[in-house]
Amino acid sequence: MKLFKNKYLRILVFLFIIMNIVAFFHAYRFTHFADDNPEKTKSPQKISSFEKVKTLFFGVNNPKPKNTKFPTQKYKTLKLHSNKEIECWLIKTEKSKGTIILFHGYGGEKSSMISKSDEFIKLGFNTMLVDFMGSGNSQGNQTTIGFNEAEEVKTSFDYLHRTGEKNIYLFGTSMGAVAIMKCINDTKIKPKGIIIECPFGSMYTTVCARFKKMNAPTFPMARILLFWGGIQNGFWGFNHNPTEYAKNINCPTLLLYGEKDKSVSRKEIDEIFANLTGQKELITYKNTGHENYLIKNKKEWVKNISTFINITTSN
Repeated sequence: MKLFKNKYLRILVFLFIIMNIVAFFHAYRFTHFADDNPEKTKSPQKISSFEKVKTLFFGVNNPKPKNTKFPTQKYKTLKLHSNKEIECWLIKTEKSKGTIILFHGYGGEKSSMISKSDEFIKLGFNTMLVDFMGSGNSQGNQTTIGFNEAEEVKTSFDYLHRTGEKNIYLFGTSMGAVAIMKCINDTKIKPKGIIIECPFGSMYTTVCARFKKMNAPTFPMARILLFWGGIQNGFWGFNHNPTEYAKNINCPTLLLYGEKDKSVSRKEIDEIFANLTGQKELITYKNTGHENYLIKNKKEWVKNISTFINITTSN
């Protein structure tokens, strides 16, 4: 009996070690882009069962996101020193009503924000498109899913504030939205308003969502992966909770969400919205997932944005 218990214990210890090794490498590949990875792993819906298992054990192929196009308008390239050196594009318009800073999501870069920048320009605003660290032409290959990126939001805001700009809006999608929320929570900056698309409720829930999309059990690997991801990147991942950040956001906020989103639940969005303390509005788009809202909802999106900005600029 004792021999059986010892053998059983050794098996459990072995499995626990294997799970931690797998989680360690998976977390690293998720938070560190690679310049030499030629092809990004496809979405879970587009890969075979074998590829899903392989991805689950060894992590995704994550090539460093590159700028794939450039603004059609005249723009200035800025290099700002934050926790990393980040690159931005500043596009100015005549008689602007203010400046909107755009922050991309995970696996994106500033050129992915050009279509939305174009719409803000049509509304009479300057725009500033930002490459977070590890993306585009910014320094490094690391991403912290909005945690350290919050400092880069502050750097971008401070740059414009020093130029004398008073009407500064922050726009972010997914990870970009989370970085904005954490920045306001941590530094108390006061933008004229923020527009945030599909922020996740907590780092843990977004890790779980990735497992669920692959039809994989979340326990215990989601927690182990989050533990190692935080350790590798210098923060406690279990405390990275935009739902809590929302409690310290009192500026006007427009929260946007796609009802078919499989990465962020409606429950997360409702909790974030409930915790926002200032002027706020929640708008959802039908038949829309975790994607660029302009693809299926351009007219509605532009109308929603325009109405929000007109109300806040008049206050």
